[in-house]
Amino acid sequence: MSCYTAFISWPSAPLTESLVRKALLSLPSPFEAVSSPPQTFRKLLQWATYDDINHELTHASEHPVLSSSYIIRKALIRKHFLARCIHSYLVKHEAPMLRAAVPRTWDLEISFADELDDMWADDLWDLAQEMNSVEQGRGRRGKWWILKPGMADRGMGIRLFDSKEALVRIFEGFEEEEEEDEGWESEGKGEGRDDDTAVVTSQLRHFVIQVIPQYNLEYVSTPLLLDPYQVLLNGSTSRPFDKLQGHKFHLRAYCVAHGALKVYLYTRILALFSSKPYSVPEESSCNGGRGGSTVDLAPHLTNTSLQTHRGEEGVRLFDELMGCHILSCPNGGSTIDDDEEDRPVLTAMHLLKIQDQMADVLAETFKAALETPVHFQPLPNAFELYGIDFLVSHGPASPLLSEPNFQVKLLEINAEPAIELTGPRLTWILEDLFVAMGKVCVEPFVRDTPSGSHESWQVGETRHFLRKCLDSEVRGAGGW
Repeated sequence: MSCYTAFISWPSAPLTESLVRKALLSLPSPFEAVSSPPQTFRKLLQWATYDDINHELTHASEHPVLSSSYIIRKALIRKHFLARCIHSYLVKHEAPMLRAAVPRTWDLEISFADELDDMWADDLWDLAQEMNSVEQGRGRRGKWWILKPGMADRGMGIRLFDSKEALVRIFEGFEEEEEEDEGWESEGKGEGRDDDTAVVTSQLRHFVIQVIPQYNLEYVSTPLLLDPYQVLLNGSTSRPFDKLQGHKFHLRAYCVAHGALKVYLYTRILALFSSKPYSVPEESSCNGGRGGSTVDLAPHLTNTSLQTHRGEEGVRLFDELMGCHILSCPNGGSTIDDDEEDRPVLTAMHLLKIQDQMADVLAETFKAALETPVHFQPLPNAFELYGIDFLVSHGPASPLLSEPNFQVKLLEINAEPAIELTGPRLTWILEDLFVAMGKVCVEPFVRDTPSGSHESWQVGETRHFLRKCLDSEVRGAGGW
């Protein structure tokens, strides 16, 4: 009988459970797998969903316990907490890479649309002034802001707006849809509908409004644009140059935090594309319409959970995009007026520079979280997998260099990321990720060497496709 017990429980994520079991089989010491936290054990690994983990055992067991989640980590995974955390950090530190990677943010607590009346003169005063200045200068190119629920995921509740009136209509629209959904329930037609991205404001309450100052535009109108169909998949034919269409995408990077505290970036990064070619939102196009917005979100939202009908059609490895033509223009838009030989392509050096930025931003973000101990408390006997979403903006080339200027933008951090949406074609990268987590996080626990073989692993070095971004020692953190 094994002296190591592994509690494994992923009731709503069968793929994750299978990956965990395969990772444990790759380790030199066998585990006895159980379906509920045991009462007695010599060494216990809890590799399970957050809600099923016995956090009391993690925090105060008399026997060695290793768990796959920190207990307190709201500073990272709640958008409004993350915004406050980073703002506080940037007040005290230079951190130029992080400063360039995060949008200016307002966070608000709101249940009903009419509460905005008072907020314009208080919490949202700065935002109101900016919007007023835009209203007074309608002749120039408009500014756009993005609204995100602080605690929702998978693209729910995200809206674009270009005026105070449009923001009011968005919240009024959420209220209308909530009332309609309640009507559906009373008629026995199920709990709500799954055909839109509406949210219940009276239940969520916390929202963030974000802007990214970029070339006089507030909503990022110069994302790096590529055409995913330029990559050959499953015998498909590459789209000819004159038919290419620039699609917006975001990068989904997997990050492993271990102990108190080491942070690793998994270097096999995904690119998740929008379902429609990118187009700049039209000024005042959000006037009227259900939900306060007639802006088509399909060219802007890249969440795979909103495109399940496409399967893995919009999912690529970032490395697969090397050699694709860059279809974005630094001054906005995605027109292709030049010849194929004049249009730049994405190179290996571009990919490496973008990865370098991601690693730096991750390190600074976790440093910011460490300075918010009320909302982030790393434990020496825990590890956790996060899905980090980045956008890559495309700016004008440097005066000294002809190379495109790319800048990563941190969008959000997700606990228990929806890895099943990666699709079967790229499941192998997930298998390697979980095996790497087993080697880096679980094997030292088995061998009673929390640092041991990884003492010489330097920041910036990559092993098992994990690039170490941060190696910090939290005061008071001990061994197992």
